[in-house]
Parts: sequence; C-alpha cells; structure tokens
Amino acid sequence: MALRRRFSERPLRLPRLRPYVPTPDAPAVYWFNGERDDIIHEVVSRVAGKHDRDPRSVELMLNDAALHEVRRLTSQRDEETRESLGFWKGISRGIARMSDADKQRILSTIAERMARDVAGNFDPRVFEMATAAGPKLLSAIMQPSRVPRDLTSGSSAVDELLTVEGDVSHLRRLQAHGTLVYVPTHSSNLDSIVLAQALERKGLAPVVYGAGKNLFTNPIIAFGMHNLGAYRVDRRVRAHLYKDVLKAYASVMVERGYHSLFFPGGTRSRSGLIEQRLKLGLLGSAVEAFSRNQVQGIDRRVYIVPTTINYALVLEAEALVEDWLKEEGQARFIITDDEFSRIERWYDFFRRLRDQRAACVIRFGAPLDPFGNPVDEEGRSLSPNGRVIDPGSYVLRQGEPTLDVARDQAYTRELGDVLSARFLSDTVLMTTNVVAHALFRHFVRETPSVDLFSRLRLRGDITIERALLQREVEQVRAGLVQLEQRGVVRVSQMVRTSDAEALITRALRVWLGYHKRIAAREVGQYVSAEDPTLLIYYQNRVVPFATQLAADTDSATQRAALEISRLGASR
Repeated sequence: MALRRRFSERPLRLPRLRPYVPTPDAPAVYWFNGERDDIIHEVVSRVAGKHDRDPRSVELMLNDAALHEVRRLTSQRDEETRESLGFWKGISRGIARMSDADKQRILSTIAERMARDVAGNFDPRVFEMATAAGPKLLSAIMQPSRVPRDLTSGSSAVDELLTVEGDVSHLRRLQAHGTLVYVPTHSSNLDSIVLAQALERKGLAPVVYGAGKNLFTNPIIAFGMHNLGAYRVDRRVRAHLYKDVLKAYASVMVERGYHSLFFPGGTRSRSGLIEQRLKLGLLGSAVEAFSRNQVQGIDRRVYIVPTTINYALVLEAEALVEDWLKEEGQARFIITDDEFSRIERWYDFFRRLRDQRAACVIRFGAPLDPFGNPVDEEGRSLSPNGRVIDPGSYVLRQGEPTLDVARDQAYTRELGDVLSARFLSDTVLMTTNVVAHALFRHFVRETPSVDLFSRLRLRGDITIERALLQREVEQVRAGLVQLEQRGVVRVSQMVRTSDAEALITRALRVWLGYHKRIAAREVGQYVSAEDPTLLIYYQNRVVPFATQLAADTDSATQRAALEISRLGASR
C-alpha cells in the first residue's frame, strides 16, 4: 500500500543530464516543464486574488477546506492521514485566532500545495518512446506472429483496430491559429490513451488532460500518464478551494496555448448511454481562457472540438454497468478496482481484439468557438447564416473586453447544449450496439409487465431464433442507416455495409471470451440472451433512437422500444 501511494504521490521521472530546449516549432506541451513553476505561481496568484478583498471569504474558504479535509483524512485512515491530518486540524483550530494577513498567507500556501499536486510533467523522450513502441507492444500482445512484419513495415495491429473520422486537415490548420480543446464522450479510462494515439497518427499536437489520481496507483500507468502531460485530479478532495485551483490551472493552460482535453461528462458513462447531462466546470475554463486572453489583448483563439469515442468492446463494461444499476445514492463516483486497474485485464482485452478491425472509432466533429458557433477553415467564427463574426464581441462591455463570471457561465451552459446535440449526432454506433439493441428489444417484448431488475435476473431464459434475430437486426440496421443519411446519428463502416448475419457473427465473437459473463451466445438455431446486464449496457447507446427505429414495426415492438427509450430519462 505504501509503495502504491509512493507512485501515486510522486510518479517516476527520467533523469536528464543536460538541459532540454525544444525547437521553436515544437507544440506548447514540449515547453511545459520549463514553465511549470510560472504556471503554478499564476494559478496561486489567481486563486488568492479571487478572495483578497474580502477577509470573510478567505475565512470561509479555509474553514471549508479544513472541514472537508479533516473529514476525508479521518475516514481514510492511511499514510496520508498520518502525514496531513494534524496540519488540517491545526488550521481548523487556529483560524479564529489568525489575523487577516495570516489567513491570506495560509490560503496561498494551501493553494500552492494543491497546485503542485495537480501539475503534471511532460518528457519528450517518454512521448517518443510511447508513440513508437506502445502500439508495437500492444500488437505483440494481440498477435505475436505479427511482430516480424510490424518491425519491418512500421505498421501495427493497433492501426487496424483504430479508425479516425472527421475533418482532420481542418484541425491541423486550426492548431496553428489557436488552442484546441477536445471534449470527448467518456466510456473508458482507455479514452485518453486511444485519443492520444489518434492525434499522433493524424499529425495533431499532443494534449494535456486531467486524470483521476486513483489511476496513478499502478506504477506503469502512473509513469506513462505523469510524463505525457496528464495532470492529477483528486476527486476525493471536496474543498471549494481545490476546485478553484483545478479550474484556474485548466484555464491558464488553455490561455497559454496548451492544447487540452476535457471530458465534459465528468466521469465515465456508467450506463453506456450517450452523455447528455454535462458537467460544465472545466468546460467553463475554456470560455474563461478566451475572455482572459481578450482582456489581456492576446489574440489567441480557443476552438472546441466535439469528439466521440466509440468501442465495439468496452474494457470496464461489467464494472461500470453494475455500478449504474445500483441505487443512485449508492453509486460510486470513483471506482478504484475495475478492469482498468489490472494489467492482466488489459492483456485479456487486447488479446480478445486481435482478430477485429475498426474496434474503436474516434470521430472529430466540426470545431466550434467557445460560444458554440461553427468556425471556417481559417478559424473565423460564423453566424448561423454563414456571416463571419468576431467572437471577441461576446466579452465586450461598453466597448471593452471584460471578465464576467456570470456571463461566462451562461455562455458555458449554451456551449454545453450544443455539445449535447453534437454527441448525439456524432456518436458512431458499432456492431455490438446494434445487435445488443435488437436482442434487448426482443427481450423486453417477450417480458411485458416485468420491471428492469426482474428482467436482469432472467439470465439465459430468453432465446430468439437466429433467423428472426437476423430480421430484427436488419430492421434496426436499415433504420440507423436512414437516420445517418438524415444526419441524426452515425454508424460504423461495418454496420453500414454488412448484412445482418455478419453483424450477429461479429458481435457474438467480440463478446465471447473477454467479459466474465457472456452477453449472448448461440445455442443451436437460437441465440440466448445470457446476460441482460451486459446487453443493456451495449444497447444503451441506441436508446435515443429506439422509438424512431421501431416506427414501422408491430405494436408490441413499439411498446418495447418506448419502454427502452425511458431508460435515458430515468437514469
């Protein structure tokens, strides 16, 4: 336990014998280590300055931080408790006797302590090693027989697994004009890794991103994430001061041109549903960064890139959906013991994918300015009628750019609404989503008047003749292709071009052998719904479109689709 905390608190860094000076055209993140102390100083100055005119506000922040930290550390009862509980109890007892100057000084000290814990690292040697050797290592795990071919060709099995869609050339041009902020859907802790691989493959600059501190307990993962631009987010810390530090850090990074990655869903989608209830805290940092640059006369644009990450097989599906199905009040915000934390599950996962192509699709949507407006090839903001507009006009008051927290929060909410719509229309539905939906819809139709949790106990009790399943899958597939033509949603190349039999065969093969339970399996001429819990997870991606897909079916199927569509509203 002590060793795990050692890696979590102080991840390994490679020693450097000579100072490193990036080339002038290197991405901003290559300069991070030289700017780290200045960034931390800026964050502390900004957080402390937020309260320096109101002593009561400083006292409130200190009391809040002490209360939450004493409560957290007391419940943890670990090495951190022994190290830090006394400090926080001392703060709690001493606040009433402190002068205003002492309170302000303590606030700055705590903010710096928090900012140093958050700040990451970037080592170009680790980045180059990871981008060169990482895919080949995964390829060797998936298909050892490919190693000689990969070493000579420069390709890897990972290249065949990952498909990147969207106007990448547009993004390449924009990254020369401003800061790109990628805002993806979030299904797995693999998301930041596969997104980094997609950026590298398409010649896009690497990004900095926040990663849960719980992910740093594995020394291998901690070494990679810490040295590749990830900053740590400790979700156990509830103090408002810590949230201020996080937001200030994220804003300063965007202001300085560090291309960034925020997950607006906040945490991984437990249900598999497409995220619609976005958390706007870090997203608001992008709006604030634009406003601050305008106030300071810095003409550096900020571009928001809606992104969807879509998997045929999700590494942590079982742990996530089981957490979702618990009573909402009991669901864990932080999962520390899922499949991502165990290297052997990574091995099983990638071995399972060895025969698959396009098992993950990353789609970069059309970029936006911080106010939800589309941008053209030159990065200029466009009004709904296509007229070029000045985004700086959004932050003017009496002709001067200003900072206004309430105004920027309103802009962030509007941006969140635009992103929610983009997530729906840019999600790429995979083979497993389509087959799971057809199976689960049949399951619901065959069990009328049965509640969700009773259905989940019917493991292996519901079967469907394979010929009938083919017709159901083809009906769903054809409906989705029509919706794609109308711009409502997107489907993978395989869903678009394959027949139902091929989709069923592929889905059953993907599910076989990785998860502890099998979602569905073939039994003679039938397909059995072995695990409704996994089926519901994979089909949930289709929930927003369930009733549209059933529009031309019989009344029983339409009732089943209507019941399925309510999953998105009730959870």
